[in-house]
Amino acid sequence: MHYEYKTENTCSTLIEMDINDGIVTNLHFEGGCNGNLKAIPILVEGMTADEIAAKLTGLTCGRRPTSCGDQLSKAVLAAKEAEKAGAI
Repeated sequence: MHYEYKTENTCSTLIEMDINDGIVTNLHFEGGCNGNLKAIPILVEGMTADEIAAKLTGLTCGRRPTSCGDQLSKAVLAAKEAEKAGAI
């Protein structure tokens, strides 16, 4: 299933991914720090939503209370719940 998540308080504005049986693939960020946001999808490709969230939840960026990684953790957990509920 394809899932889109609108980020909050980050330079990136949108996270798109596919999730099937809790496994995240085809991750893409809109906006943000180009190099970092090219690297993250490569590093997490094929991981479960729970594995990604365990690694990235709570990371901050500068003075912001969140980061692109933290937003990704929220996005993958929301995608997992949507998949489980059959919402999309």
